[in-house]
Amino acid sequence: MVLLKPVMEDCMATTATAAEEIQEVWKRYKADPANEQLRNALIERYFPLVKYNGERIWQRLPDGVELDDLVSAGVFGLMDAIDAFDMNRGVKFETYCVPRIRGAMLDELRTMDWVPRLVRSKASKLNEANKQLEIRLGRAPSLPELAEYMGLSIVELEKMKLEASAANLVSLDKKYYETDSYKDVREVDILEDKRGEDPTRRVAKSDIMRLVTKGLNKNERLIIILYYYEELTMKEIGATLDLSESRVSQMHSSIVQRLQEQLGRRRAEFNAIS
Repeated sequence: MVLLKPVMEDCMATTATAAEEIQEVWKRYKADPANEQLRNALIERYFPLVKYNGERIWQRLPDGVELDDLVSAGVFGLMDAIDAFDMNRGVKFETYCVPRIRGAMLDELRTMDWVPRLVRSKASKLNEANKQLEIRLGRAPSLPELAEYMGLSIVELEKMKLEASAANLVSLDKKYYETDSYKDVREVDILEDKRGEDPTRRVAKSDIMRLVTKGLNKNERLIIILYYYEELTMKEIGATLDLSESRVSQMHSSIVQRLQEQLGRRRAEFNAIS
């Protein structure tokens, strides 16, 4: 206890000195508000408050919101608080600035969120009603059950679900999961494009085309490719090859008959592969 006393006294003295120094900075800054060096010293002194409040808000937010964005907004709130702070009111700056820092962060979140508050409210009510009914029924509720629980008609509920669905859109830049590599996997990297062509199907299609056109002369090969792959009509193929439509049709029938015979002889081979 005797040994701790000098240490505690030194700590208290250091704290008192730091408080006196920051108080002096405040006095000099209020006397000269244009002095950016003093203002930066105050920002640096109270920056941990910005980071602390930013982390507390960020922990309750969904994925996709960056902590750095909140901190940046909080710094602007801190700067406004420094400019507006009145030392003569007897209020500690820490107490005065926190609401302004948090307010700036919340304003930034509202700016980032393009979905109107009414839509968010509807989505929240819908989700809550769904959860309550699932707990009560032990299964997912049907549309009529949900409508009855919420006191709405089926038409009103469907309209509400349609409006609330806007709140469930996902950013394609959102991290799907983090990896050990230099690049994290994002939502857009794993999203299936149902309109895109399957590369395996393209390869199979190319293999079939080579198999089918093997042994054909140039004109015969072109007739097959233009008719089945480019989807041209017999008349258009004739104009391309400088042949009559009837001649193209005759050649096509002959080619198909030959291919059927060839593929028929190899049917056992195809069955073995499949």
